[in-house]
Amino acid sequence: MCNLYRMTKASAEIARLFGARAGEGANFAAEVYPGYPGLVVAEGEARVMTWGFPLALKGKSGQALKPKPVNNAREDKLGTAFWRASFERRRCLIPVSAWAEAEGARGAMTRTWYSLAGEEVFAVAGIWRPTEEWGQAYSMVMVDGCPQMADVHDRMPVVLARSDWEQWLAGTPAEAFALCQTCPSELLVERTPERWAARRS
Repeated sequence: MCNLYRMTKASAEIARLFGARAGEGANFAAEVYPGYPGLVVAEGEARVMTWGFPLALKGKSGQALKPKPVNNAREDKLGTAFWRASFERRRCLIPVSAWAEAEGARGAMTRTWYSLAGEEVFAVAGIWRPTEEWGQAYSMVMVDGCPQMADVHDRMPVVLARSDWEQWLAGTPAEAFALCQTCPSELLVERTPERWAARRS
């Protein structure tokens, strides 16, 4: 599952590329982690939301703990209660420059980055909803990984072709679900020595 991605364009540039309005106060880091702000395109606007739906947790004695951000939604779980309303009524586009997966031995994992050949930014399928905890929050939709990822992870984000953006945003649930497919495009793979657990910016 994706727990780190890059988005290196400014919000105004994303608004232009995606034909959206630029939201105000769009502050986010170039590397996005679960529970942190990221830029999405929803309801015709490029706006900042928190990456991950809050999941309420309780300690051993029943006390409330800090919510966990659930930042990935498997396509085969979109019909469950946790995701259904958002998938049916609140779909968004997540601009991404590259996403990372952890590779290597436990305790010494490094970052391997995946991006689309010839694309500085592309769209990943997302869903969103308002939350009491963090305001508006979003999650990435995930499907089976492509052969280029097979030696690292068996899941990957739903990468949407530009021609499918409107169908994802405004199509019926059935039309949107039909787009939940493994990406057929060539991926660029960048293996780095950077430790997976490097300090977050």
